[in-house]
This record gives sequence, structure tokens and C-alpha cells, in this order.
Amino acid sequence: MKNIKAIIFDAYGTLFDVNSAAEKCKDKIGDKWEGFANFWRTTQLEYTWLRSLMKRHKDFWQITEDSLDKSMKTYKIDPTMKNELLNLYKSLSPYEEVDEVLIKLKEKNFKLAILSNGTPSLLNELVKSNNLENVFDDLFSIEQVGIYKPDSKVYDMPIKKYQIQKNEVYFLSANTWDVSGGGNYGYNSIWVNRNNNIFDKLDYSPKHQIKQLGELLDIL
Repeated sequence: MKNIKAIIFDAYGTLFDVNSAAEKCKDKIGDKWEGFANFWRTTQLEYTWLRSLMKRHKDFWQITEDSLDKSMKTYKIDPTMKNELLNLYKSLSPYEEVDEVLIKLKEKNFKLAILSNGTPSLLNELVKSNNLENVFDDLFSIEQVGIYKPDSKVYDMPIKKYQIQKNEVYFLSANTWDVSGGGNYGYNSIWVNRNNNIFDKLDYSPKHQIKQLGELLDIL
């Protein structure tokens, strides 16, 4: 597609490894670190959806802490590790190809942005801690509209800001529900399927499926 003007990325799980906080503590947590990390992430997402449905909004940092509390109790993690895990979450590690791919995309003069559940302060800290603050044109947070993905108001933000058409966007996410949310809104959604998962049945098929972001360069 040659009419693409903006490339929009989900942050958590797409650009940044959500398991990296727990992985950095695996010597203390032990072999259960990966199960714990996955449970924390799943609980975190469930809380965003449930709070949206109940219209009981809490920002993403509060939800991250609430879901960590449950996960630590479930996996019997030493409660004194809570602050360490939360601090590590603020500076999650990017996947290894992210820096190189973003620089190449920037050279092609696309609008580059993050569209995330994260709060503005979380996104700013995440980007700065990984020296990516000069790559993105915008960091769009759901806090601007007060409801979590996959509500259409979230996906509408870049369209309004850039004054472009929905089909002029490539939207990349590792989360199938997010790919479908963006796709059903009207984006050309690309699924970053790093772990050979099965796509959910949510009335949308991704325009492309890639295993890592470098494959995007072959699509453009």
C-alpha cells in the first residue's frame, strides 16, 4: 500500500517486552517468573476492560499496581519486591529489533506514533529510558479520551490529530484484540505475532502478520 502516511504502534507487548520486569527479577522469583509475568499482564488487561464496562475508570498505572497486588498474592511473591517490580515496569526493555526499525521508518518520513493504554507520564518515561524520545511524533494515551482500548474513541485520536484517512494508517499490535479493535475502526492493522499464537475471532483478519517488526520494512 503506497498511500500510508502514518505508522502507529501499540506499546506494551509490541515495542516493549512486558515480561522483562519479572525476567530481571527471575533470580529472586525463581522458575515461576514467566507464569507470574503472564498472569500479571492478563489481569492488567482484564481490569482495563472491566473498568471500561463498569465506567469505573482508573489510570493504567493504578491498574498496573492493582493487578500486580493480585498476581503477587496468587504466585506467593515476596511482597517486599513490589516497588522493585513497579520501577522496572516503568522502563521495560524494547524488543531487540525496535531501535533499528524505528530509525529506518523515521528516515522514510512517515508519521510515527504510539497509541497506548499507558498514561502520558508512563509513556514518556518508557520512551526516554530507551532513548527513543526523538523518534516518535506523538505518544497518544487513552487518558485523553478516558476509556481503554478497544473503544473506537482511542483509535480516533491520531486521525483527528493528523487529519488523515483511516486507510492511510498502518497500526501494529501484538495483541489480537487490539489488532481487531484498530481494524474494525478502519485501520490497516498488522499483527505482530512473536509467539506463534492463534488469532482471535473478532470479525477482523489482519492485513499482514509478521513475527517481528523488521518484516514491516518489506511490506512498505
